[in-house]
Amino acid sequence: MRFRAASDQAVLVYLGEEIGLASHERACKLLRLLQEEPLAWVRNLQPAYCSLLVSFDPFQVEHREVEATLRHYEQRAGKMALPEPRTVEIPVCYGGEFGPDLDELAAAHKLSASRVIELHTSRLYRAYFLGFAPGFAYLGDLAPEIATPRLATPRKKVAAGSVGIAGAQTAVYPFATPGGWRLIGRTPLEMFRKDREPLGMIAVGDEVRFRAITREEFSAWPSR
Repeated sequence: MRFRAASDQAVLVYLGEEIGLASHERACKLLRLLQEEPLAWVRNLQPAYCSLLVSFDPFQVEHREVEATLRHYEQRAGKMALPEPRTVEIPVCYGGEFGPDLDELAAAHKLSASRVIELHTSRLYRAYFLGFAPGFAYLGDLAPEIATPRLATPRKKVAAGSVGIAGAQTAVYPFATPGGWRLIGRTPLEMFRKDREPLGMIAVGDEVRFRAITREEFSAWPSR
């Protein structure tokens, strides 16, 4: 367990040095205990791959006390039971205008586009954390055969629902935004809606599976 001051009113708690399920579950257990036994001075909790950002009221508590309290919580958090992960299935139409980077990505790895799709849909991904935009879930771990760096120059606009790859991660863009992930397909689902509860389709800790669909299925999807 390692601490780093993020500001005068926030501390970053590291619960591992490598991105992986074990470290992430430690962060989730600490998060769950803090949610079940809230501290009066905690303002916000934000989990990530292997860390937890804790924002606090600096008028009530200092960094030293925050760290001491969190160490005590973490010692107890190991006994916490996490709920069974929810599985979310996301239909994706791969390639073409929906996945403009699919063929280039496949060629870079000496694979066929169909093999990239097969590898992408063969895994059950864990939603490690949410960030960048509301409802944007960072999903791991991608098959090593198709792990690919971000684009050198990000696009000025990526369509909502676009499915991308960056390093060993994959994700779905909930809104039309700039972005540098390699786009391999698009889903007809609305990943984030203000009139829905919960607002985002994916929550931290969920398991996500992608399913390939045809262009005809995409066009006929009820939400469109």
